[in-house]
Amino acid sequence: MKINVFADTICGWCFIGHRNLNTALKKFPKVKFDIKHIPFQLNPDMPAEGILRDKYLEIKFGGKDYAAPMYENMKLKAKETGINLNLDKIKKTPNTVLSHLLIILSEQFNLQNEVKEKIYQSYFIDGFDIGDMNVLISIARENNIAENTFKEFINEKNIQNVTSKILIAKEKNINGVPFFEIGKDFISGAQRSIQLETVIKANLN
Repeated sequence: MKINVFADTICGWCFIGHRNLNTALKKFPKVKFDIKHIPFQLNPDMPAEGILRDKYLEIKFGGKDYAAPMYENMKLKAKETGINLNLDKIKKTPNTVLSHLLIILSEQFNLQNEVKEKIYQSYFIDGFDIGDMNVLISIARENNIAENTFKEFINEKNIQNVTSKILIAKEKNINGVPFFEIGKDFISGAQRSIQLETVIKANLN
């Protein structure tokens, strides 16, 4: 069964959705899933070097205090999924193109699930800058992807490929992530694993 997951690596709801999808998939041990990561950028105009977290919250929400209710809700939902978000550790909001490229590369080695999980953990739990090449190289190495393999993958053609996939989401009128295309159905938002499981089951019949 084919599942397309539209997500951004700095999206906390996407991290929750990622975990919930993995929980749902465990209910179908005999089913072969073809899961594709489709890049999405919440901030397509983000400078390559990213911006300081406080400045980002100011631009996006009008300041930290205005963002607080949404993040508190996210923390609660994350805890239900077994994730303890450390949002206070995040000092910079990065550009996510390089992290998307690492996930796409990792699909060649069937490691996209592990790499995606580690990218989310690095950002939301450890507070690392996942726009930093050294952080991503470390994640690649941890998953037995050679540094040179990753560096060679970062070229104009592949960067344009990420950009074109982001445009696919716009053409489909996907304005928020995570967004799952499961068989013939789609499901929007960080839905609980039981809801994802129901949609998967419906598409097996």
